Formats: sequence, structure tokens, C-alpha cells
Amino acid sequence: MTKQDRAVRTRLALIRSAAEQFEARGYVRACLAQISAGAGVSSGALHFHFANKAAVAEAVEHAAAGALHEAAGHGRDAGGSALQRLVDVTHHVARLMCADVVVRAGLRLNAEGHGGRTRDLRREWRECVQGLLAEAEGRGELAAGVTPQRTGAVVLAATTGIEVLARDDRDWLARPSLTDLWHLLLPCLAAPCLAGALDPAGSGSAASGPSGSPGSGSAGSGPAASGPTAGGSAEAAPVGSGSDVPGVRAQACGVGLALR
Repeated sequence: MTKQDRAVRTRLALIRSAAEQFEARGYVRACLAQISAGAGVSSGALHFHFANKAAVAEAVEHAAAGALHEAAGHGRDAGGSALQRLVDVTHHVARLMCADVVVRAGLRLNAEGHGGRTRDLRREWRECVQGLLAEAEGRGELAAGVTPQRTGAVVLAATTGIEVLARDDRDWLARPSLTDLWHLLLPCLAAPCLAGALDPAGSGSAASGPSGSPGSGSAGSGPAASGPTAGGSAEAAPVGSGSDVPGVRAQACGVGLALR
């Protein structure tokens, strides 16, 4: 292993150890000695990579942002129904949070303002949700009277609430929780001819969320950054890859969804 490879591994180990400390003890109570010990390196090695605790927190937040950005990108870039992709991306993000301590810690640091806060992750999530809903509206997928703005507020409130509740009870991130949410929402949101074609439990690759952040042992530079995420970014399967069923049935109903 080259010196550069060792340095990359050490940095990723420190990011993961820091995330574990921030999640378990909070930013204020976490200390650098525990972070370096958790990564199996000396305090000197930690300070080679990070000047202080704030810098470590910023790295955790950055890795989480990368993984989350990558997960959201799959929802925007995949083909098929925009509404199904919205359902799928919520499942992807929940699975990512459940599996990756770096993502969980990064989200919390970002919300509480302890990291570098160079970006607002909740604002970015809102934009992702509203973007998919706007696409759904443009493709005739929303029921009469349903607007992206009001619907986006509901989805944002529900998913943010799940993220906060999951800090104390990880079961909130389990697939059934989001499936129940979409069972309630989709009949109100979807155009009648699409309702039966949408899967509240997630379609295709949504069943196997992203992976590969520092939290999951990826050797890349960072979460989706590369992704580490973005967290987990590392190479998550595309969201909503099902070509199909939603699109085919929608066309049969005459709503004319233009599949990519």
C-alpha cells in the first residue's frame, strides 16, 4: 500500500470514527482523543488531516452531503414516472441513513449548524422534492387541484420528521414506515390512471439503496462526493429504474408521459 493510499484510508477511518462519536455523544461532548482512538490512529495522525474538531465535523458533513446528493441525483436522472421516482428516492435516502453513520451524523451536524455549513441539506432536499413534483405536474401525473408547492411542503415535513424521530428509534427508517406514508399520500396525489401503477414500497433499485460512503467502508474520497457519500454515494443503483410499468400504464391511460 502506498503512502497516499494509507493517508486516504486514515482520513476515511477518522471521518467514520468522528461520525460515530458525534452521533453517540453530540458535537460538544465528542473529543478528538476518542475520535483518533476509534480510528486506531494517534492524535498526531488526526491533526495531520484535521486542524480541530470543527474541521472534522465539516468533513463528516461534506461526506454526508455527497452521498445524499448522489442519491437524490438518481431520482432526478432516472426514467419513468416522476412520482414513482419521488417515492423511490425517499426509500433510497432512508436506506442510506439507516446503513451509514456518516450520513446520519452529517445531517444532524448540518441541521444543528456544527459543521462548516457551506450548504443547507434540508433546503437541497426540498428542492429535490419540489423538482420531481413539478416534473410530475408537467407530465400530467398529478391529480386535479394538486400543486407541487403544497404537496412538497407535506412531503418535506413528513420526511424531515422521520429523520428526526429516527435519531432515537432507527425503526422509523425501515421500509414499512415510508411505505405506509406513501400508501396514504399517493391516492391523493396521483392522477387516477396512474394510481394503480405506482408502488408505495419503491420500485426496482429502490429496494437496494446506495452504498459506499466512508460510513460503509468505501475507499473513495468521499461520499458522493465521489461519493461518500454523498455519502453513500458510492455507487447507488439508479432510482426508479423501472422503465416502465408506470410509464406503460400511464400511456395506456392516455396521459402521454414522455419517458426518457
